[in-house]
This record gives sequence, structure tokens and C-alpha cells, in this order.
Amino acid sequence: MDKNATDRWGKAIETKRAALLRIVAALFVYSGLDGGGEDFLPRRVVRRILRLLRPAESAVRRLIVAAAAGIEVEAPRLRPPRPLTGIEDMQARGLLVIHEVNLGLARMWRPEEPVDPQAPPPRLPAFRLIDPPYRFDWKACRRPFPKDGVVPADGDEEVAVAGLSRRIVTLKRALDDLPAQALRLARWQAHGDALRKARDAAPPAAAEGSATRRRSRPPPRREIPARYRQTSPMRPGWPPGYRRKPVHPVDDLLRECHALALYAMKAPDTS
Repeated sequence: MDKNATDRWGKAIETKRAALLRIVAALFVYSGLDGGGEDFLPRRVVRRILRLLRPAESAVRRLIVAAAAGIEVEAPRLRPPRPLTGIEDMQARGLLVIHEVNLGLARMWRPEEPVDPQAPPPRLPAFRLIDPPYRFDWKACRRPFPKDGVVPADGDEEVAVAGLSRRIVTLKRALDDLPAQALRLARWQAHGDALRKARDAAPPAAAEGSATRRRSRPPPRREIPARYRQTSPMRPGWPPGYRRKPVHPVDDLLRECHALALYAMKAPDTS
């Protein structure tokens, strides 16, 4: 981690990190990970875990943003764009239209693979550095409300929690090594900036109907992968899991971490 960034934000980051570790310890107890983990938990317990997990993940992302302030990494060397194939070129020119056929249930069947009892457990996914985007249901106003009403879910129903347990362990690993996560974020930002700069520097395509377009194929436009299209790791507005009226210490932690990340991103670099 950059020494200047460490001197400026190190004490605040360490204070918030210690408080978040206590939240993670409570999540380990709720999910049973302190005793080896559980495969199923009651739905009411899962709701309590998610109530703490979502704001805790957002707070850790903002700590990583503050820790990455001032880190400078070299821009990666980009691969040249892949040339268009014949079919892709015809689709770009509007000479070919491919219609997808929905096979329905024919695609649902998959052959069952034998389970190897000696296979190693799946690797834990990397901690997500970018906030999930907003989800809008544009057809909600057109969807009729059920005439029979809505039956509330049973709070004592057993729910599989394998994915939830992996999220908690991944959160703990990210808190244990914040400098590595900050370096990941700095590399992500440098890669995205390099891709956008290469896209903006690409020569414009020839005008429709011009002689140059008829004689030569237009240069392939560099497409930016979805994970690099976002310019900031924090989405606009309040972070995921934010509550206007705090009811748990994690709510105050999220508010403070969000303010710290915003201040670190806007503060001038004096290194």
C-alpha cells in the first residue's frame, strides 16, 4: 500500500476494520461456521444473517476504496481487438439476421456427472469489489396482484446456506488482507481506464455509402467487458444495505465507511 495513503487513512481504516471484524464474528456464530458450518438453517436465521451481511459487505468495499486511494499501478498492455469473422461482419453490415430458437424443456436436461468423493472442495470466489447495480422491475405496475393474496414464508422452514456461508468466509478473508484487495481495485481501475482510452482513440468508421466503406472493411471497435464498464466501484446514491434509521451498529459503520470512501476519492493527492 502507498505510504502516503497509509499515513492519511491507516488509523481510520484500522478502527473501522476492527469493528467490522466483530460483526463478522457474529455472522460466524449465526451461520454455525464457528462449529464447522451448517448445510441448512431456518429462514428467520437467514434473514437475520442477510440483515448484517449486506451492509457489512458494502462497508468493506468502502474501506477498500479508501485503502486504494493513492495507489498507482502501471496500465496493462491491451491485446489487439479480435478481427470480425465473416458472419459477424455480415451481421454488422445488416446483411444477415440470425434468429434464436428457444428449445424450451429440451435444453433443461443435463447428463448427471458422477460425484468424486475425493474431489477437493470448490475454491472460494474473490470478494466482489463493485457494488451490485440497481434492479428495476419495469413491468411491476402491469402485473396484477394475486386475488388470493400472498402467503408469508414460513420462518422455520429450512433453507440451504452453502452460498451464504461462502460469502461470509470471503468477507472475512477480504478483511484479513485489505492491502491485497486495495491493489486489486487499483488494477481494476487502471485496466478500465486503459480500455476506455483505447476505445476513444480508435479511428471513426467511414460514413455510410462512401467509397472507403465499400472498398475496405470497417475497423473492429473495441468492446469493453461488462466488469470494466463501470467507472467507480461505488454505485450512485446510498450503498447496498443502507438504512435511514440505524437499528444495528453495522448501520452506523456503513455510514462512516461510505463517508470515508467519498472523502478519500475527492481528497487531492499530495504525494
